[in-house]
Amino acid sequence: MPRFFCPFPLTVGAIVTLPEHVSHHIHVLRLAAGDTITLFNGDGGEYVATLSAPDRKRASAEVKTFSPRDVELPYAITLAQALPEGSKMDWIIEKAVELGAAAIQPLAARRCVVRLSAERAAKKKEHWEGIIVSASEQCGRNRLASLCEPVEFDEWIRQQNLHRRILLSPRGEQSLSDWARHHPPQAVTLLIGPEGGFTDEEEAAAIAQGVLPLSMGARVLRTETAGLAALAALNAVWSEI
Repeated sequence: MPRFFCPFPLTVGAIVTLPEHVSHHIHVLRLAAGDTITLFNGDGGEYVATLSAPDRKRASAEVKTFSPRDVELPYAITLAQALPEGSKMDWIIEKAVELGAAAIQPLAARRCVVRLSAERAAKKKEHWEGIIVSASEQCGRNRLASLCEPVEFDEWIRQQNLHRRILLSPRGEQSLSDWARHHPPQAVTLLIGPEGGFTDEEEAAAIAQGVLPLSMGARVLRTETAGLAALAALNAVWSEI
């Protein structure tokens, strides 16, 4: 059943006008009046609705039933990702959503090739939010991952955090999976460096702020691989996968 995100209140019995981009997708899929779709608004749960006379630019649907279905992880994982080059961030965000990340924090580290002006950062954030919506529609999540404002690493690392922050580094003396096996499922933030890694000074600053350095094994993973592999590893150890 096709799933669509609608950023407004949904109630059983209501007839709602669907957003223009949703109407376009419905047209592309050649759905017709009477066809059933699933809608969600990010507040949790999902709604079954029936289409009524859709056309190319406008479609409406009657909300029929509500299901409290929830596929969120029982522990919140934040991916603090140093900005990679090109379109890698798009791919990282998409896959992180599929793997259950609760939040994405873009970071500007010293070795980042990408530098975002305020205007460009705003456009990128809007683009990434669209990726979160699309990935959530595809993977069945009914709550959207939070996307934080891009921030400088030096500023972010000084912020106090109520849950464990983990720095994935080849210098880590303990592996992430070994650490996870000896700790209960909990909220964590995974800190991922850019293509050239964090500098020694950045790693030292992170550790001084209480960040735990852990390794991902003997092989050095690319920036677009490390965070996703760590997400999958935690899910496997903590029995999600």
